[in-house]
Amino acid sequence: MNKDMAASGKDNPKWRLIRQDDAEAGKPTFPELFFDLVFVFALIQLSHTLAKDFGSTALLEAGLLILALWWLWVQITWLTNLLNTEAGLVRLFLFSVMFAGVLLAIALPKAFEDQSLIFAVIYSTMQIMRSLFALYVFKGVDHENSLTFARMALWLAVSSVFWVAGGLAGSLGAQIALWSVAIGIEYLGPIAKYYFPGLKTGKDEKLHLSGEHLAERCALFVIICLGETILTTGRTATDYMNSSLTFVVFCSAFGSTVLMWWIYFHHGQEKASEKVEETEEPEKIAQNLFSYGHLPIVAGIILTAVGEDFSLSHSYEHSTLREASAIVGGPILFLAGNIGVKIAASYIRPVSHFVGIAVLCVLLLLQGMPLYALQISAVSVLLLVAGWEYFALRKQAPTVA
Repeated sequence: MNKDMAASGKDNPKWRLIRQDDAEAGKPTFPELFFDLVFVFALIQLSHTLAKDFGSTALLEAGLLILALWWLWVQITWLTNLLNTEAGLVRLFLFSVMFAGVLLAIALPKAFEDQSLIFAVIYSTMQIMRSLFALYVFKGVDHENSLTFARMALWLAVSSVFWVAGGLAGSLGAQIALWSVAIGIEYLGPIAKYYFPGLKTGKDEKLHLSGEHLAERCALFVIICLGETILTTGRTATDYMNSSLTFVVFCSAFGSTVLMWWIYFHHGQEKASEKVEETEEPEKIAQNLFSYGHLPIVAGIILTAVGEDFSLSHSYEHSTLREASAIVGGPILFLAGNIGVKIAASYIRPVSHFVGIAVLCVLLLLQGMPLYALQISAVSVLLLVAGWEYFALRKQAPTVA
Protein backbone atom coordinates (compact mmCIF):
# COMPACT_ATOMS: atom_id res chain seq x y z
CA MET A 1 0.00 0.00 0.00
CA ASN A 2 1.36 3.46 -0.87
CA LYS A 3 1.68 6.30 1.67
CA ASP A 4 -0.99 8.49 0.05
CA MET A 5 -3.55 5.75 0.27
CA ALA A 6 -2.66 5.00 3.88
CA ALA A 7 -2.94 8.66 4.82
CA SER A 8 -6.28 9.20 3.10
CA GLY A 9 -8.01 5.96 4.00
CA LYS A 10 -6.63 4.74 7.31
CA ASP A 11 -9.62 6.05 9.23
CA ASN A 12 -11.97 4.13 6.96
CA PRO A 13 -13.01 0.70 8.36
CA LYS A 14 -12.47 -0.79 4.89
CA TRP A 15 -8.76 -0.05 5.26
CA ARG A 16 -8.48 -3.38 7.13
CA LEU A 17 -9.58 -5.20 3.96
CA ILE A 18 -6.47 -4.11 2.07
CA ARG A 19 -3.14 -5.94 2.15
CA GLN A 20 -0.49 -4.13 4.17
CA ASP A 21 3.22 -3.70 3.42
CA ASP A 22 4.97 -6.05 5.82
CA ALA A 23 7.25 -9.06 5.78
CA GLU A 24 4.45 -11.51 5.09
CA ALA A 25 2.65 -9.42 2.46
CA GLY A 26 4.26 -11.28 -0.41
CA LYS A 27 3.36 -14.75 0.80
CA PRO A 28 0.18 -16.52 -0.40
CA THR A 29 -2.24 -17.15 2.45
CA PHE A 30 -4.22 -20.28 3.31
CA PRO A 31 -7.54 -18.86 2.00
CA GLU A 32 -5.85 -18.24 -1.37
CA LEU A 33 -4.46 -21.77 -1.50
CA PHE A 34 -7.90 -23.11 -0.55
CA PHE A 35 -9.39 -21.10 -3.41
CA ASP A 36 -6.91 -22.63 -5.87
CA LEU A 37 -8.34 -26.10 -5.18
CA VAL A 38 -11.38 -25.15 -7.27
CA PHE A 39 -9.17 -24.86 -10.30
CA VAL A 40 -7.72 -28.32 -9.72
CA PHE A 41 -11.25 -29.63 -10.25
CA ALA A 42 -11.77 -27.38 -13.29
CA LEU A 43 -8.52 -28.50 -14.92
CA ILE A 44 -9.34 -32.17 -14.32
CA GLN A 45 -12.71 -31.61 -15.96
CA LEU A 46 -11.05 -29.92 -18.92
CA SER A 47 -8.37 -32.57 -19.50
CA HIS A 48 -10.91 -35.40 -19.24
CA THR A 49 -13.14 -33.64 -21.77
CA LEU A 50 -10.24 -33.15 -24.17
CA ALA A 51 -9.09 -36.76 -23.86
CA LYS A 52 -12.57 -38.00 -24.83
CA ASP A 53 -12.97 -35.69 -27.82
CA PHE A 54 -9.85 -34.20 -29.37
CA GLY A 55 -10.88 -33.19 -32.85
CA SER A 56 -10.11 -29.85 -34.50
CA THR A 57 -13.35 -28.31 -33.22
CA ALA A 58 -12.78 -29.69 -29.72
CA LEU A 59 -9.27 -28.21 -29.72
CA LEU A 60 -10.70 -24.78 -30.56
CA GLU A 61 -13.32 -25.16 -27.84
CA ALA A 62 -10.67 -26.22 -25.34
CA GLY A 63 -8.57 -23.22 -26.30
CA LEU A 64 -11.42 -20.87 -25.42
CA LEU A 65 -12.03 -22.67 -22.12
CA ILE A 66 -8.34 -22.54 -21.17
CA LEU A 67 -8.29 -18.81 -21.95
CA ALA A 68 -11.41 -18.30 -19.82
CA LEU A 69 -10.21 -20.35 -16.84
CA TRP A 70 -6.77 -18.78 -16.85
CA TRP A 71 -8.12 -15.24 -17.11
CA LEU A 72 -10.63 -15.83 -14.34
CA TRP A 73 -7.97 -17.21 -12.03
CA VAL A 74 -5.32 -14.61 -12.82
CA GLN A 75 -7.71 -11.68 -12.42
CA ILE A 76 -8.93 -12.91 -9.03
CA THR A 77 -5.28 -13.41 -8.08
CA TRP A 78 -4.52 -9.80 -9.01
CA LEU A 79 -7.33 -8.72 -6.71
CA THR A 80 -6.23 -10.88 -3.77
CA ASN A 81 -2.75 -9.44 -4.31
CA LEU A 82 -4.25 -6.14 -3.15
CA LEU A 83 -6.50 -7.47 -0.38
CA ASN A 84 -6.02 -8.76 3.15
CA THR A 85 -7.26 -12.32 2.76
CA GLU A 86 -7.22 -12.77 6.54
CA ALA A 87 -10.11 -10.31 6.85
CA GLY A 88 -13.50 -11.96 7.34
CA LEU A 89 -15.29 -10.14 4.51
CA VAL A 90 -12.52 -10.96 2.03
CA ARG A 91 -12.65 -14.61 3.06
CA LEU A 92 -16.41 -14.63 2.58
CA PHE A 93 -15.88 -13.20 -0.89
CA LEU A 94 -13.32 -15.91 -1.71
CA PHE A 95 -15.60 -18.68 -0.47
CA SER A 96 -18.46 -17.30 -2.58
CA VAL A 97 -16.22 -17.26 -5.63
CA MET A 98 -15.10 -20.80 -4.82
CA PHE A 99 -18.70 -22.05 -4.77
CA ALA A 100 -19.40 -20.36 -8.10
CA GLY A 101 -16.15 -21.84 -9.45
CA VAL A 102 -17.23 -25.38 -8.56
CA LEU A 103 -20.51 -24.81 -10.42
CA LEU A 104 -18.53 -23.47 -13.37
CA ALA A 105 -16.31 -26.57 -13.39
CA ILE A 106 -19.38 -28.84 -13.30
CA ALA A 107 -20.80 -27.10 -16.37
CA LEU A 108 -17.44 -27.06 -18.18
CA PRO A 109 -17.59 -30.49 -19.94
CA LYS A 110 -20.83 -29.46 -21.68
CA ALA A 111 -20.04 -25.77 -22.08
CA PHE A 112 -20.54 -26.11 -25.82
CA GLU A 113 -23.65 -28.23 -25.47
CA ASP A 114 -26.69 -27.92 -23.21
CA GLN A 115 -24.77 -26.20 -20.38
CA SER A 116 -23.53 -23.28 -22.49
CA LEU A 117 -25.83 -20.63 -21.00
CA ILE A 118 -25.16 -21.82 -17.44
CA PHE A 119 -21.41 -21.67 -18.04
CA ALA A 120 -21.65 -18.18 -19.56
CA VAL A 121 -23.81 -16.78 -16.78
CA ILE A 122 -21.63 -18.20 -13.98
CA TYR A 123 -18.40 -17.04 -15.61
CA SER A 124 -19.72 -13.51 -16.24
CA THR A 125 -21.14 -13.29 -12.72
CA MET A 126 -17.79 -14.26 -11.19
CA GLN A 127 -15.91 -11.68 -13.24
CA ILE A 128 -18.32 -8.81 -12.57
CA MET A 129 -18.68 -9.77 -8.89
CA ARG A 130 -14.89 -9.60 -8.55
CA SER A 131 -14.73 -6.07 -9.93
CA LEU A 132 -17.72 -4.82 -7.93
CA PHE A 133 -16.26 -6.20 -4.71
CA ALA A 134 -12.95 -4.47 -5.46
CA LEU A 135 -14.83 -1.25 -6.22
CA TYR A 136 -16.58 -1.49 -2.84
CA VAL A 137 -13.29 -2.08 -1.00
CA PHE A 138 -11.39 0.80 -2.59
CA LYS A 139 -14.25 3.32 -2.77
CA GLY A 140 -13.38 6.07 -0.31
CA VAL A 141 -10.01 4.48 0.51
CA ASP A 142 -8.05 4.63 -2.75
CA HIS A 143 -9.62 6.84 -5.42
CA GLU A 144 -7.21 5.79 -8.18
CA ASN A 145 -7.81 2.07 -7.71
CA SER A 146 -11.55 2.57 -7.45
CA LEU A 147 -11.48 4.31 -10.86
CA THR A 148 -9.64 1.33 -12.34
CA PHE A 149 -12.09 -1.23 -11.00
CA ALA A 150 -15.09 0.88 -12.03
CA ARG A 151 -13.94 0.88 -15.64
CA MET A 152 -12.99 -2.77 -15.36
CA ALA A 153 -16.55 -3.63 -14.28
CA LEU A 154 -17.89 -1.80 -17.33
CA TRP A 155 -15.55 -3.70 -19.67
CA LEU A 156 -16.66 -6.98 -18.12
CA ALA A 157 -20.30 -5.97 -18.43
CA VAL A 158 -19.72 -5.53 -22.17
CA SER A 159 -17.93 -8.87 -22.50
CA SER A 160 -20.70 -10.59 -20.51
CA VAL A 161 -23.19 -9.58 -23.21
CA PHE A 162 -21.19 -11.66 -25.69
CA TRP A 163 -20.80 -14.53 -23.19
CA VAL A 164 -24.56 -14.73 -22.62
CA ALA A 165 -25.33 -14.24 -26.33
CA GLY A 166 -23.01 -17.13 -27.11
CA GLY A 167 -24.76 -19.25 -24.49
CA LEU A 168 -28.07 -18.52 -26.21
CA ALA A 169 -26.73 -19.04 -29.75
CA GLY A 170 -28.39 -21.81 -31.66
CA SER A 171 -25.28 -23.00 -33.51
CA LEU A 172 -21.79 -24.03 -32.43
CA GLY A 173 -20.15 -21.68 -34.93
CA ALA A 174 -22.03 -18.66 -33.60
CA GLN A 175 -21.24 -19.63 -30.00
CA ILE A 176 -17.51 -19.94 -30.72
CA ALA A 177 -17.51 -16.60 -32.56
CA LEU A 178 -19.34 -14.74 -29.78
CA TRP A 179 -17.25 -16.26 -27.01
CA SER A 180 -14.08 -15.42 -28.97
CA VAL A 181 -15.17 -11.78 -29.02
CA ALA A 182 -15.87 -11.92 -25.28
CA ILE A 183 -12.43 -13.35 -24.53
CA GLY A 184 -10.82 -10.82 -26.84
CA ILE A 185 -12.47 -7.93 -24.98
CA GLU A 186 -11.25 -9.22 -21.62
CA TYR A 187 -7.67 -9.80 -22.76
CA LEU A 188 -7.50 -6.38 -24.43
CA GLY A 189 -8.71 -4.61 -21.28
CA PRO A 190 -5.36 -4.32 -19.45
CA ILE A 191 -3.58 -3.32 -22.68
CA ALA A 192 -6.09 -0.49 -23.19
CA LYS A 193 -5.92 0.33 -19.44
CA TYR A 194 -9.67 -0.29 -19.39
CA TYR A 195 -10.34 2.97 -21.19
CA PHE A 196 -14.05 3.76 -21.28
CA PRO A 197 -15.60 6.80 -23.00
CA GLY A 198 -16.72 9.43 -20.52
CA LEU A 199 -14.71 8.07 -17.58
CA LYS A 200 -11.47 9.78 -16.66
CA THR A 201 -8.23 7.97 -16.02
CA GLY A 202 -6.30 9.03 -12.94
CA LYS A 203 -2.83 10.52 -13.47
CA ASP A 204 -1.21 8.20 -10.92
CA GLU A 205 -3.56 5.29 -11.46
CA LYS A 206 -1.46 2.24 -10.73
CA LEU A 207 -2.23 -0.95 -8.85
CA HIS A 208 0.19 -1.27 -5.94
CA LEU A 209 1.23 -4.86 -6.52
CA SER A 210 3.47 -7.27 -4.67
CA GLY A 211 5.64 -8.92 -7.31
CA GLU A 212 6.71 -11.64 -4.90
CA HIS A 213 3.09 -12.53 -4.20
CA LEU A 214 2.12 -12.69 -7.90
CA ALA A 215 5.18 -14.78 -8.73
CA GLU A 216 4.44 -17.26 -5.96
CA ARG A 217 0.75 -17.50 -6.86
CA CYS A 218 1.58 -18.21 -10.51
CA ALA A 219 4.21 -20.73 -9.43
CA LEU A 220 1.64 -22.49 -7.27
CA PHE A 221 -0.80 -22.54 -10.18
CA VAL A 222 1.86 -24.18 -12.34
CA ILE A 223 2.28 -26.79 -9.59
CA ILE A 224 -1.50 -27.31 -9.63
CA CYS A 225 -1.37 -27.94 -13.37
CA LEU A 226 1.55 -30.34 -12.99
CA GLY A 227 -0.29 -32.10 -10.16
CA GLU A 228 -3.34 -32.44 -12.39
CA THR A 229 -1.07 -34.05 -15.00
CA ILE A 230 0.04 -36.64 -12.45
CA LEU A 231 -3.59 -37.32 -11.45
CA THR A 232 -4.63 -37.79 -15.07
CA THR A 233 -1.63 -40.01 -15.85
CA GLY A 234 -2.14 -42.11 -12.74
CA ARG A 235 -5.84 -42.59 -13.45
CA THR A 236 -5.16 -43.71 -17.02
CA ALA A 237 -2.25 -45.94 -16.03
CA THR A 238 -4.48 -47.70 -13.50
CA ASP A 239 -6.81 -48.76 -16.31
CA TYR A 240 -4.07 -49.86 -18.73
CA MET A 241 -1.23 -51.16 -16.55
CA ASN A 242 -1.30 -54.58 -18.20
CA SER A 243 2.10 -54.80 -19.87
CA SER A 244 5.74 -53.83 -19.41
CA LEU A 245 5.38 -51.28 -22.22
CA THR A 246 2.61 -49.47 -20.31
CA PHE A 247 4.94 -49.21 -17.33
CA VAL A 248 7.68 -47.73 -19.52
CA VAL A 249 5.26 -45.18 -20.98
CA PHE A 250 4.02 -44.32 -17.49
CA CYS A 251 7.60 -43.71 -16.33
CA SER A 252 8.12 -41.53 -19.37
CA ALA A 253 4.95 -39.54 -18.65
CA PHE A 254 5.93 -39.04 -15.02
CA GLY A 255 9.40 -38.00 -16.16
CA SER A 256 7.92 -35.30 -18.41
CA THR A 257 6.09 -33.80 -15.41
CA VAL A 258 9.30 -33.71 -13.36
CA LEU A 259 11.24 -32.19 -16.26
CA MET A 260 8.64 -29.48 -16.82
CA TRP A 261 8.83 -28.67 -13.12
CA TRP A 262 12.61 -28.45 -13.38
CA ILE A 263 12.62 -26.27 -16.51
CA TYR A 264 10.17 -23.80 -14.96
CA PHE A 265 11.43 -23.63 -11.37
CA HIS A 266 15.18 -24.07 -11.75
CA HIS A 267 15.72 -20.62 -13.22
CA GLY A 268 12.72 -18.74 -14.60
CA GLN A 269 10.36 -18.48 -11.63
CA GLU A 270 12.87 -16.90 -9.24
CA LYS A 271 14.03 -14.41 -11.87
CA ALA A 272 10.42 -13.44 -12.63
CA SER A 273 9.81 -12.65 -8.96
CA GLU A 274 12.97 -10.54 -8.72
CA LYS A 275 12.10 -8.67 -11.92
CA VAL A 276 8.70 -7.50 -10.66
CA GLU A 277 10.06 -6.54 -7.25
CA GLU A 278 12.90 -4.44 -8.70
CA THR A 279 11.08 -2.68 -11.55
CA GLU A 280 9.59 0.80 -11.33
CA GLU A 281 6.61 -0.39 -13.42
CA PRO A 282 5.41 -3.50 -11.54
CA GLU A 283 1.94 -3.48 -13.12
CA LYS A 284 3.25 -3.47 -16.70
CA ILE A 285 5.93 -6.09 -16.05
CA ALA A 286 3.50 -8.28 -14.10
CA GLN A 287 1.05 -8.22 -17.01
CA ASN A 288 3.78 -9.38 -19.42
CA LEU A 289 5.25 -11.99 -17.09
CA PHE A 290 2.16 -13.40 -15.44
CA SER A 291 -1.17 -12.47 -17.04
CA TYR A 292 0.00 -13.15 -20.58
CA GLY A 293 3.41 -14.81 -20.24
CA HIS A 294 2.25 -17.78 -18.18
CA LEU A 295 -0.71 -18.63 -20.41
CA PRO A 296 1.23 -20.83 -22.91
CA ILE A 297 2.98 -22.54 -19.99
CA VAL A 298 -0.34 -23.52 -18.42
CA ALA A 299 -1.90 -24.48 -21.77
CA GLY A 300 1.16 -26.58 -22.62
CA ILE A 301 0.96 -28.54 -19.37
CA ILE A 302 -2.75 -29.27 -19.85
CA LEU A 303 -2.19 -30.36 -23.46
CA THR A 304 0.72 -32.57 -22.36
CA ALA A 305 -1.59 -34.33 -19.89
CA VAL A 306 -3.99 -35.12 -22.73
CA GLY A 307 -1.12 -36.45 -24.84
CA GLU A 308 0.01 -38.72 -22.03
CA ASP A 309 -3.52 -40.06 -21.79
CA PHE A 310 -3.34 -40.97 -25.50
CA SER A 311 0.08 -42.64 -25.22
CA LEU A 312 -1.00 -44.74 -22.24
CA SER A 313 -4.40 -45.81 -23.54
CA HIS A 314 -3.37 -46.44 -27.17
CA SER A 315 0.36 -47.16 -26.91
CA TYR A 316 0.69 -49.26 -30.08
CA GLU A 317 -1.44 -47.09 -32.35
CA HIS A 318 0.34 -44.99 -34.94
CA SER A 319 0.31 -41.24 -34.54
CA THR A 320 -1.69 -38.83 -36.64
CA LEU A 321 -1.66 -35.05 -36.43
CA ARG A 322 -4.44 -35.35 -33.83
CA GLU A 323 -2.37 -37.29 -31.30
CA ALA A 324 0.89 -35.52 -32.16
CA SER A 325 -0.73 -32.13 -31.50
CA ALA A 326 -1.16 -33.16 -27.88
CA ILE A 327 1.90 -35.33 -27.24
CA VAL A 328 4.33 -32.94 -28.95
CA GLY A 329 2.30 -29.73 -29.08
CA GLY A 330 2.05 -29.55 -25.29
CA PRO A 331 5.83 -29.43 -24.73
CA ILE A 332 6.18 -26.92 -27.60
CA LEU A 333 3.73 -24.53 -25.94
CA PHE A 334 5.37 -25.07 -22.56
CA LEU A 335 8.86 -24.27 -23.84
CA ALA A 336 7.60 -21.27 -25.82
CA GLY A 337 6.01 -19.84 -22.68
CA ASN A 338 9.21 -20.36 -20.71
CA ILE A 339 11.18 -18.56 -23.42
CA GLY A 340 8.93 -15.51 -23.09
CA VAL A 341 9.08 -15.48 -19.29
CA LYS A 342 12.85 -15.98 -19.10
CA ILE A 343 13.63 -13.32 -21.68
CA ALA A 344 11.30 -10.83 -19.97
CA ALA A 345 12.72 -11.65 -16.54
CA SER A 346 16.46 -11.84 -17.24
CA TYR A 347 16.98 -10.83 -20.90
CA ILE A 348 18.74 -14.16 -21.41
CA ARG A 349 17.68 -16.11 -24.49
CA PRO A 350 17.59 -19.81 -23.53
CA VAL A 351 19.12 -21.41 -26.62
CA SER A 352 18.26 -24.86 -25.30
CA HIS A 353 14.55 -24.02 -25.43
CA PHE A 354 14.73 -22.84 -29.05
CA VAL A 355 16.58 -26.00 -30.07
CA GLY A 356 14.06 -28.12 -28.15
CA ILE A 357 11.13 -26.50 -29.96
CA ALA A 358 12.85 -27.05 -33.33
CA VAL A 359 13.34 -30.77 -32.62
CA LEU A 360 9.76 -31.11 -31.35
CA CYS A 361 8.45 -29.46 -34.53
CA VAL A 362 10.25 -32.13 -36.55
CA LEU A 363 8.59 -34.82 -34.41
CA LEU A 364 5.25 -33.11 -34.97
CA LEU A 365 5.64 -33.57 -38.72
CA LEU A 366 6.65 -37.25 -38.47
CA GLN A 367 3.40 -39.13 -38.94
CA GLY A 368 2.98 -42.82 -38.27
CA MET A 369 5.22 -43.28 -35.22
CA PRO A 370 3.79 -45.52 -32.49
CA LEU A 371 2.36 -43.32 -29.75
CA TYR A 372 4.65 -44.81 -27.11
CA ALA A 373 7.70 -43.94 -29.26
CA LEU A 374 6.45 -40.42 -29.85
CA GLN A 375 5.86 -39.95 -26.10
CA ILE A 376 9.34 -41.19 -25.20
CA SER A 377 10.88 -38.99 -27.93
CA ALA A 378 9.10 -35.88 -26.63
CA VAL A 379 10.28 -36.57 -23.07
CA SER A 380 13.83 -37.11 -24.35
CA VAL A 381 13.74 -33.62 -25.88
CA LEU A 382 12.61 -32.14 -22.54
CA LEU A 383 15.49 -33.99 -20.86
CA LEU A 384 17.89 -32.52 -23.41
CA VAL A 385 16.56 -29.01 -22.77
CA ALA A 386 16.71 -29.35 -18.99
CA GLY A 387 20.25 -30.77 -19.03
CA TRP A 388 21.51 -28.20 -21.51
CA GLU A 389 20.12 -25.28 -19.51
CA TYR A 390 21.45 -26.68 -16.22
CA PHE A 391 25.03 -26.95 -17.45
CA ALA A 392 24.82 -23.63 -19.30
CA LEU A 393 23.74 -21.86 -16.11
CA ARG A 394 26.51 -23.54 -14.12
CA LYS A 395 29.08 -22.16 -16.55
CA GLN A 396 27.58 -18.67 -16.25
CA ALA A 397 27.37 -18.75 -12.44
CA PRO A 398 30.92 -17.45 -11.68
CA THR A 399 30.47 -14.56 -14.11
CA VAL A 400 27.07 -13.62 -12.68
CA ALA A 401 28.40 -13.80 -9.12
